[in-house]
Amino acid sequence: MKKTAGFLLLTTALMLAAFTHRSTHQQTSASTPGDTLLYPGEKHFKNIQQLTSGGDNAEAYFSFDGKWLIFQRTNPKDGLPCDQMFIGKVPTQPDEKFEYKMVSTGKGRTTCGFFTKDGKHVIYASTHLGGNDCPPVPDRSKYGNKYIWPLYSSYDIFMADLNGRIVKQLTHSKGYDAEATLSPDGNKMIYTSTKDGDIDLYIMDLKTGKEKRVTNVLGYDGGAWFSPDGKKIIWRASRPQTPEEIKEYKELLAENLVAPTHMEVWVANADGSNPHQVTHYGQANWAPAFFPDSKRIIFASNHEYKRGFPFNLYTINEDGTGLTKISRDNGFDAFPMFSPDKKKFVFCSNRNNGGTRDTNVFIADWEE
Repeated sequence: MKKTAGFLLLTTALMLAAFTHRSTHQQTSASTPGDTLLYPGEKHFKNIQQLTSGGDNAEAYFSFDGKWLIFQRTNPKDGLPCDQMFIGKVPTQPDEKFEYKMVSTGKGRTTCGFFTKDGKHVIYASTHLGGNDCPPVPDRSKYGNKYIWPLYSSYDIFMADLNGRIVKQLTHSKGYDAEATLSPDGNKMIYTSTKDGDIDLYIMDLKTGKEKRVTNVLGYDGGAWFSPDGKKIIWRASRPQTPEEIKEYKELLAENLVAPTHMEVWVANADGSNPHQVTHYGQANWAPAFFPDSKRIIFASNHEYKRGFPFNLYTINEDGTGLTKISRDNGFDAFPMFSPDKKKFVFCSNRNNGGTRDTNVFIADWEE
C-alpha cells in the first residue's frame, strides 16, 4: 500500500545503484538546494516540522480525528532490524516534541498501519505468526540485481488496541495479505492479497467479514485508498504487457516475488467499476491519494529522472490533466496524506537527514 516496507527498499536500491549521497554537512537554510526542511518552490508547505529523526520512518497516516499518526519504523540502532508499527500524538505547538510508542508485537515485520474510526484501535499487516525474526530479503543477484519485492505469505492483517494488544485477526489466507486502509465511514477495508493467484485488491466489510475482489487484470495492484467522499478508490498498478514481461511476472509471482518498478496511478468507483488509468508517465508513479475534495490527486513519482531518482510529489486531476510538481527533495518524497480537517499535510522524506539514508516523517500546514 502506501509504500510498504518494500518501497523503502525500492528507493534504497535505486539510490545505491546510481546515487552518490549528498554532503554529510547538514544545512538548514531554505535557500540552499541541499539538506533542508523546505526547498525553494515548495509553496504549499507552511510551518513544516520534522517529527522523527533517524532510521527509516514511513507511511505516516492520520487518525480519523486528526490528532494521532501511525507509522512504520526501522532503526537497527534502536533494536528495530525491520519495520514495526508506532503511534504518536500530532504536536499542537511548533516546539512540542513528537512522542511515539510501539503498537505492534515487536516480532516479524509489519507494514501499512491505519487507525479505525473509533480511534481506539489500529490495523496493520504483520508476519509475526510466521516467526519472531525479520523474514529474509530476496537475493537480488539471482535476478540480475534488479529491484525485487518479497510477497511474504506470512503477512496477515490484524486489529490491535492502542496498547498493542491484538484483538482480532482480519485475514487468514495462506498468501500475502497487506496494504490495508479503511473507508471514510470506517466500515470497509481495502487491501492487497495473492489469495486467488494474482496480486489484487479486495474490499472487506469489517462487521461481517464478507469481501469482494475488485481488480482482476494480470499484474500488481496495491496501495489503495478510498476517496474522502467514499465514492471512489485510487491505487497503484504495475501491469505486464509484453510476452516477456508477462513471463517474468508469472515466474516471480510463483516464488512470492514481484518487481513493481513500473507503476501507474489508477482510479475506479468504490465497487471497482469503471477502472481507468490516470498517469501514463512510465517508471514509478505510486503512493497516490485524493485531495480532501475527492477530485484532485497527489502522488509520488520519479518519472522526470531516467536514473530512477529523485522521487517527488506531484498533483494531477483525475482526467490526467494539470500535472504540477510540488516537492523538491533531492532524494525521496512520498506517502502524502491530508488531515481530516484539510488543514495539515503529512509526508515522508529524505530531506534534512544530514547526508545519511534516513527517511523521516514531516508535517506541514497545507497552503493553496
